[in-house]
Amino acid sequence: MDARLLPSRFAGLREGDAHVIRNAGGRASDDAIRSLVISHKLLGTNEWFVIHHTNCGMELFSGETISDLLSRSLETAVLGPSGFEDVGPGPGSKAAGDIDWLTIEDLDRSVVEDVRRIREHPLVPGRIPIHGFVYQVETGELREVPAASAIGAPR
Repeated sequence: MDARLLPSRFAGLREGDAHVIRNAGGRASDDAIRSLVISHKLLGTNEWFVIHHTNCGMELFSGETISDLLSRSLETAVLGPSGFEDVGPGPGSKAAGDIDWLTIEDLDRSVVEDVRRIREHPLVPGRIPIHGFVYQVETGELREVPAASAIGAPR
């Protein structure tokens, strides 16, 4: 979802080469998996890449933090020296506590978790290779996460 990153540039893609599914943190949410399954079943994609990136905003807060912020106010929070703070008025909503925000504590581990979640999904054929990478914002390089790619290897 990060507007600074253009997958076509860092992956060497041309228009029409790939279906790019973007969301906060690049996580394998239910909706991302739904999109992957549709892409394969109806459009014939046969190889998938999970790519997270360094300097990701999803590393700056926890699920508890975002839930607490939203329980107080639905307005935009600000990032201060001690973390995110509400500056807008309430009310908020307790519904935020029902969401798994899929925040990131460790980039490599999150890539492994996401590749595993996709690989183990009952609607994902075992023959589709699923690769795991971290895009290094600082250098512009894609770094493979070998443990993730091993989990995503075709069966």
